[in-house]
Amino acid sequence: MPIKKSFFYTTTLITKLFITLVFTKTLKILLFKTATKVSTQVSASIAVSTSVFRQILVAGFLMTMVAGEVSAQNIIPRPPQIAASSFILMDAKTGEILVEENADIPLPPASLTKIMTSYVAANEVAQGNVTLDDMVHVSVRAWQMEGSKMFIQEGTQVRLEDLLRGMIIQSGNDASVAIAEHIAGSEEAFADMMNQHAEILGLDNSYFLNASGLPMDQHTMSARDLALLSRALIENFPDHYAMYSEREFTYNNIRQPNRNSLLFRDRNVDGIKTGHTEEAGYCLVASATRDDMRLIAVVMGTDSTDARAIESQKLLTYGFRFYKTHQLFENNQVLSTDRVWSGKTNAVDIGIRDEIYVTIPRGQEENLETDLVIDETLKAPLEAGQVLGNVSVKLGDQVFYDGPVVAMETVERGSFIKRLMDFLHLFFLSLFA
Repeated sequence: MPIKKSFFYTTTLITKLFITLVFTKTLKILLFKTATKVSTQVSASIAVSTSVFRQILVAGFLMTMVAGEVSAQNIIPRPPQIAASSFILMDAKTGEILVEENADIPLPPASLTKIMTSYVAANEVAQGNVTLDDMVHVSVRAWQMEGSKMFIQEGTQVRLEDLLRGMIIQSGNDASVAIAEHIAGSEEAFADMMNQHAEILGLDNSYFLNASGLPMDQHTMSARDLALLSRALIENFPDHYAMYSEREFTYNNIRQPNRNSLLFRDRNVDGIKTGHTEEAGYCLVASATRDDMRLIAVVMGTDSTDARAIESQKLLTYGFRFYKTHQLFENNQVLSTDRVWSGKTNAVDIGIRDEIYVTIPRGQEENLETDLVIDETLKAPLEAGQVLGNVSVKLGDQVFYDGPVVAMETVERGSFIKRLMDFLHLFFLSLFA
């Protein structure tokens, strides 16, 4: 009986000492926070009282200078008037639409169809199903194609890479059919592949019946779909896209220039494709880069070759002049380091896994406001990538980004003693909250 009693008194004493230790440590934390807050308030009061007169003297001058600069930066005029049936202007990096009109109306795309033909071909090359060195047999059907030609001969064999250039640069309908037949066996089967890719890319207002773009009922694309397709081509197959910037191609001793006249007018333009039929009018998808910004402009149904170039140039000039592509966050960027309870470590880095870009008005980078909200109490275990809060970035009332922030590393549960200590800390902190 005395032994049991002694053991009980001993464990009780240890428990009291442990709780006293935790309470004392918690009280120190609270007192330190309170003292720091008071000290900060006093210091702030002194600083304000000594500097307020100086601020009053310079406020008028600064407000005059800054207000004039900010108001000038905020001015963005209305988009230019575009003489086209349908058009759109997209930031290729962010997908942001800067200007659009009738962008979702399905229209005859003429040779803009060949952008999808080349996309399918580039994908087949990337998958290893065909190679650029493949020798492609030219069928009678390909040889007899009307409209623009590469001038390939029936019964001959032509390298696939040459056919791609003949289709992209010279807009050869004969080359388009030869490519389609080589990849899918027939143009009809190739059109089915085109429609499957359109579904994957989310081209909701496009439907393909041939590889060349010659007029057929129900063969249509929208301006938005053309912008999305061009963006995917540029991002997914940059080496293939480089062909679109070539100004001429010679095959069988026949030299033909690229039909995209903007390549010769604007050094920033590096693609992409023209199209024309009586039903479609004069169409152009143009892409250009300037100051780390890439824009894609689509105009459909203009009146002439000059008109499609002029209207596209208007859109590109407007986008580059008044907007910019701005990087908000880098890959694996840490935004905050916060306290973790009950873990092997006491802190966790919180941030963004993927780089984030937005399209903003030029000159407004410094006016972006970031709001980071982290869950109030973080407790282990935490998994890397686990959502722990949210970050939003806005300019005035316009929100440019809103998304989750995550744990940048795993935090495992701490020992029993560590978890008990942290539990008691939180308990006493809640009493004084």
